[in-house]
Amino acid sequence: MELLSSSKAFGGSQRVYRHDSAACACPMTFAIFLPQQIEDRPVPLLWYLSGLTCSHQNVVDKGEYRAAAAANGIAIICPDTSPRGEGVPDEPDNWQFGSGAGFYLDATQEPYAKNYRMESYIRDELPDLVSQHFSLDMGRQGIFGHSMGGHGAITLGLKNPQRYSSVSAFAPISQPSTAGWSRPALEKYLGSDEAAWRAYDSTLLIADGHRLPDLLVDQGSADGFLQEGLRPWLLEVACAAADIPLELHMRDGYDHSYNFVSTFMAQHIAWHAQRLVTA
Repeated sequence: MELLSSSKAFGGSQRVYRHDSAACACPMTFAIFLPQQIEDRPVPLLWYLSGLTCSHQNVVDKGEYRAAAAANGIAIICPDTSPRGEGVPDEPDNWQFGSGAGFYLDATQEPYAKNYRMESYIRDELPDLVSQHFSLDMGRQGIFGHSMGGHGAITLGLKNPQRYSSVSAFAPISQPSTAGWSRPALEKYLGSDEAAWRAYDSTLLIADGHRLPDLLVDQGSADGFLQEGLRPWLLEVACAAADIPLELHMRDGYDHSYNFVSTFMAQHIAWHAQRLVTA
């Protein structure tokens, strides 16, 4: 594991690392914020998954999460959104697929199956790696994300309730199997049999019996992707049918940008802290 950068922030340390990933068969980069409390004891861990076209760098630069993470004594890991580099299949002119658009799934279709294994990377490989190098309490993990990353956070949370004690999302893609900007990606990664897509659709996972203890979602009312791509009301219906407590906030006038995410970032971290630190 190679340290690419390190900078002190709020008494802790913001770092970026690169390592060779077996899951993705290429080098992968991730950011990690380590709060000062880690010097005295293992700290809880919160995963943040970014959206389409992003890498770890977007939230590091614009997410404004370090003050809240430091105050609550929580480490935050920001993985990349997809495999990258020479030899990794890509569609450079398609921002909804390939590099920057891994959708946090394990692809089964060629030529993507070798590299696009983001679910295995986030769920298995990266936790194992960081647990060996940092004083993290792996028994207290939460997960959240934005847009495509919100989709990834909820699906990973639903399928791994023993792993993640808290789950939240900013403007998640609530039903990617029917949204115009995600259906084509699911077909290329997973094939034309839509039954295989159910494992990566929050509403369908809930319909199939997967559960969360509760869920926090923030969504901007002025989000340009609200009607066609995000549709939080579908998640609301699914949660209501399954008796999953959903705290859905429609934020008047906010769009899809990091101006929206950063505004409510501290509230999300405090919500996770109630479940990871004080529980």
